[in-house]
Amino acid sequence: MSEHDEETGRAYDHRLMRRLTAYLHPYRMQVAFAIVVTLAQAAVQLTFPWLTKEAIDLGIRHRDTYTLDRIALVYLTALLAAFVLGYLQAQVMQRVGQNVMRDLRTAMFRHLQRLPVPFYDRNPIGRLMTRVTNDVDVLNELFTSGVDALFGDVFMLVGIVFAMARLNVELLAVTFSVLPLIFIVTLTFRAKVRRVFREVRTQLARMNAFLNENLSGMSTVQLMGREGRNARQFRDINADHRDANLLANTYHAVFFPLLELVSAIALALIIWYGGRQVMWTGITLGTLVAFIQYTQRFFRPISDLSEKYGILQQAMASSERIFALLDTPPDDAALPLDGAPAPLPAPEPRPHGIRVEFDHVWFAYDAEHWVLQDVTFTLEPGEKLALVGATGSGKTTLTSLLLRFYTAQRGEIRVDGVPLGRWDPEALRRRIGFVLQDVFLFSGTVLANLRMGEERLDDETLRQAAREVHAHAFVERLPGGWDAPVRERGATLSAGQKQLLSFARALARDPDLLVLDEATSSVDTHTERLIQTALQRLMQGRTSLVIAHRLSTIQDVDRIVVLHHGRVREAGTHAELLALGGLYTRLYQLQFLGAKSTAAVIQQE
Repeated sequence: MSEHDEETGRAYDHRLMRRLTAYLHPYRMQVAFAIVVTLAQAAVQLTFPWLTKEAIDLGIRHRDTYTLDRIALVYLTALLAAFVLGYLQAQVMQRVGQNVMRDLRTAMFRHLQRLPVPFYDRNPIGRLMTRVTNDVDVLNELFTSGVDALFGDVFMLVGIVFAMARLNVELLAVTFSVLPLIFIVTLTFRAKVRRVFREVRTQLARMNAFLNENLSGMSTVQLMGREGRNARQFRDINADHRDANLLANTYHAVFFPLLELVSAIALALIIWYGGRQVMWTGITLGTLVAFIQYTQRFFRPISDLSEKYGILQQAMASSERIFALLDTPPDDAALPLDGAPAPLPAPEPRPHGIRVEFDHVWFAYDAEHWVLQDVTFTLEPGEKLALVGATGSGKTTLTSLLLRFYTAQRGEIRVDGVPLGRWDPEALRRRIGFVLQDVFLFSGTVLANLRMGEERLDDETLRQAAREVHAHAFVERLPGGWDAPVRERGATLSAGQKQLLSFARALARDPDLLVLDEATSSVDTHTERLIQTALQRLMQGRTSLVIAHRLSTIQDVDRIVVLHHGRVREAGTHAELLALGGLYTRLYQLQFLGAKSTAAVIQQE
């Protein structure tokens, strides 16, 4: 999916249409019923001009009130039948359209969950939201008012031409004399509207992406005083979206009145020519009136078909983007989503944790700009290992590789001697407790955020995990306690409170490997001491990988690996590294002795 994927594609793509109609297959009986009802409604509509002719020629002309009364009763019955048939058609197709939207959005959301993390690095969230919401809405319009209505309009056109031919071939030829004008107007409209519909979708995606980014970062916007500048940017984007819609409305405002004008020209010709036939050649007045009504109905399905073409254009543009998203290859490490997963058995307990090996690992986010270069170290079972280094040295990238969010270009990562690619991702991730610096909480309750869908964890287990990391004290003070509502991203909680909940969430799963990525950076000194006490006990019997800038939090680990510019520069215990007098010693001096600036240390390296 590229930034300009809205500009590609054709006016009609049978491959896309085939994929779209596949979503109608589960509802084919309802669609078939709606088509039959639509055809029946069209047939009823065709009777109205004929009934008008009979009323004039047999009733009014001969002053036969009995015949006129019977025709009027049939006319009212046909009106009632058309109303009932129209109601049934609308109800069935609206229900089908809503079901198709549900199925399509479900398929897209399930697929989004299986896409690799790099996909989200390249695609703004606002654009993806446009795919799932607005683009699917466009397809709903196609399904509800396009599929069955197409059959009805075509049937109506064929029926009207047949009826007009039966009434008077000469008047039919007069009506068809304006068809070249309709052909020219329609072709011009098709060429213009295709381009403008794509532009509308492009501008809508831009606006949604801008809104999502700015609303998510509103605190930063206000902190940096960017409200005015962002408002001007949004005004320009919003104006582009308005202009695209106005251009589309302009084409519609010109096209449909032009069709009405052509229809009026046809009616004028019929009245002029047909009136002379009534006076001189003996056709009845009822025939002329019926022909006028058929002519009016003749242009209505043409107008409807032109409108359906516009809907089709929008649907093709939207389906291109939807299927481009659905065709994006999923992450081979993504978990299968075949319905509700069966509960998995708990991992076999490992008294000494698991073994992790990084064997000459190279990784780059972008081409040959290596973030990690020839990284080799081993994390033994039960060992507590810390990764330290300046910002950008590759510490967090190592954990992302371990969790299979990304794949190393060179080298190999092994867990318990098995290459990472051969691990079942669910089995692997169930054995890892991961705590990020930036904690993400979902809307719901405190307990729901601790459980995260892991139904095997009962409430008492979750509460005990919270006690282990001293989170229970503030939770029990919240209104509602453990059932207290948590707003989006934990907006009502402090950074420290969210960090404590993330500890409890990880530890409740009793993982074999703990990965702590700057896990205490957002916690005050008093809370940090409480967490360190809990961690010392919780790390017993587990392999632990700790990432920290604050060296005071890792002095008691078994081994420290120092990264610099993506390479392993030093490894050893705290005491060994201080005795070495290298990079770790200078980092330690920066934090505790204030000897040099960070910039000076980096320059010396």
